[in-house]
Amino acid sequence: MTAALLKPPASPPTAAWATVPGTRLRLLEPEDVEAERRFFNGLSLDSRHQRFHVGLRELSPALLTLLTDVDQQRHRAWVVERVDAPVPTFIADARFVSDAADPGRAEFALAVADAWQGRGLGRRLLAHLQADARAQGVHTLFGEVLAENRRMLALMREAGMRLQPHLADGWLVRGTWAAPD
Repeated sequence: MTAALLKPPASPPTAAWATVPGTRLRLLEPEDVEAERRFFNGLSLDSRHQRFHVGLRELSPALLTLLTDVDQQRHRAWVVERVDAPVPTFIADARFVSDAADPGRAEFALAVADAWQGRGLGRRLLAHLQADARAQGVHTLFGEVLAENRRMLALMREAGMRLQPHLADGWLVRGTWAAPD
């Protein structure tokens, strides 16, 4: 392998990230498994349903591994954490996974802890994902959202995504963002 292939992927600067005081944005790390589990367990059933499209009561070991065993290249995962907590405490999780067949396309997902919803974190995270995706060479970002999730649909519209009914599932809406040329 060449040195260029071993170099960590570029990231947009997080210094420009306007966080809520006492929080920071950072890439998810391999040792964050328990913090991710605590984040999930702290979400209401409704928030779990909105994020995963089913009402999961707990993360299976396989799903927890899928969420935390990320390479930060094809699968980029960001967390917003409280810096004043005695243990890592996530208040938001945002990620995208590039299509293996077309690395220029990626699916995104994000979740914000219930107590932190309505404070603009989702809006800032989606804008951050768009900037990071573009920096990683992703030209198309898409997400599938439950048709009843009006807050997320409004957020996607604000972010410049084109919304359309999902072709295979009437319960879903697909939002698609194309990076400007």
